[in-house]
Amino acid sequence: MSIDIVGPEAEAKLDWLALTEALEAGHLLPKAEVGDTVLRRGDDTLLTRSAWIDGMGLAVKAATIYPGNQRFNVPNLHGAVALFADQTGIPEAYLDFALVTKWKTAADSLLSARRLARRDAETFLLVGAGTVAQSMVEAYSAAFPNARFHVWTRTPATAQAFAEATGAMVEPDLQAAVGKADVIATATMATSPMIKGEWLKPGTHLDLIGAYRPDMREVDDEAMRRARVFVDARATTIHHIGEIMDPIASGAIAEGDILADFYDIAAGSFTRTSDDEITIAKNGGGAHLDLMTARYILDAART
Repeated sequence: MSIDIVGPEAEAKLDWLALTEALEAGHLLPKAEVGDTVLRRGDDTLLTRSAWIDGMGLAVKAATIYPGNQRFNVPNLHGAVALFADQTGIPEAYLDFALVTKWKTAADSLLSARRLARRDAETFLLVGAGTVAQSMVEAYSAAFPNARFHVWTRTPATAQAFAEATGAMVEPDLQAAVGKADVIATATMATSPMIKGEWLKPGTHLDLIGAYRPDMREVDDEAMRRARVFVDARATTIHHIGEIMDPIASGAIAEGDILADFYDIAAGSFTRTSDDEITIAKNGGGAHLDLMTARYILDAART
């Protein structure tokens, strides 16, 4: 049996809306079994994230992080995704790490926005101007054709470069920008809240992407308190990411205030219930989402 090698050239065959539908379909299957491992040699790290979904298959996403690679003039991060057949365990494909990560991360938040943002949302604020923010411009545009993008970063020159590349409007004042946004996507490395709940207008939806460690947060307790809170996966967020852990610890919210994750979509609970409510979706990722994305990419590449 031949093994497919899927690289960046497959991107021309991918569609943001189709991937969100594939993620929904993947969550109708039995709940994924997942496991992570971390190996270290000094500052160098090997991270593997594995998932098995009965009826879909198995995936292992491996990443090497070598902070000292600048001395060799090569990137610090490298990786690959291996996809295996569900019934036999035979290797089916090796997929480009960056391709899977880009599409998984942005489609995760796009799925939340399609279910939680107001249908008439037009003003989209990107907090942060890295590669994830650029992907969100592509993703949001697919589902919200009237989207107008705005960007804020701590460094004006970075925001200006992002604006020139994407057509977004630079916002010099974060509070003012938050106050007029219909949808806000945060994709930063912040370790303390940048967005205050008191700034949010009724009806705003927030996709929180950047915080991924216990010491990281992008919004404050008041934002969590005012919002109806959702996560992509309870297993990868509630006890792992400061964005959820800290407001539970402070009493701003309780674990029971996490209303739904993607496994609850079929029951109809992952949804907006009024135009005025504020909604928050925490993107925590997980190997099961990498598996669903890799399967979608392989199927698209084979057509």
